[in-house]
Amino acid sequence: MTGDHYFTAEPTTPARPREVEFTVAGRDYTLTSAGGVFSADRLDPGTAVLLRKADLPAAAVTGALLDIGCGFGPITCVLATVAPATTVWAVDVNERARALTTANAERVGAAERVRAVAPDEVPADVTFTQIWSNPPIHIGKADLHALLLRWLPRLTQDGVAWLVVARHLGGDSLHRWLVEQGWQAHRHASQKGYRVLRVTR
Repeated sequence: MTGDHYFTAEPTTPARPREVEFTVAGRDYTLTSAGGVFSADRLDPGTAVLLRKADLPAAAVTGALLDIGCGFGPITCVLATVAPATTVWAVDVNERARALTTANAERVGAAERVRAVAPDEVPADVTFTQIWSNPPIHIGKADLHALLLRWLPRLTQDGVAWLVVARHLGGDSLHRWLVEQGWQAHRHASQKGYRVLRVTR
């Protein structure tokens, strides 16, 4: 693959900021996106299915939440909004994505509870009540598996992870792989060709 892609650490694509509008759980969001990040021009359809079909955290949920591959921050901003007693760690290798997520967290009034960082900047002792991800399938199966093996073990004992994967991009095979790794993985929902997986210990 040549040129920038959404998992380029330092994209050189012109930013050309633009606004992305969407609604989740009755609340309207307007976030800033830019070139060189994942789904720069709209809320990704998989992310939309995840936020519509997975069980959003209740307002009473506490602890730390994790958004793997945060992009410009739509999942992070929704989590921080609906679960105001949590801290949301938003990880992405793309520095522009992290900067956008930080700015968008401020835009929704959650700047003090969002940590948009590179993966290696998450302290080793932080565990997560919930993990959310529209994972970067296009990094390849081996790297995707390594990514999940890095973060899923940091779920708290009674924690839950929510993943969305397109069926034609291996959603069902990823489901099987998770089970083979010893996780309790269930297909929570299917919509528009996407699988929403609920993963627990």
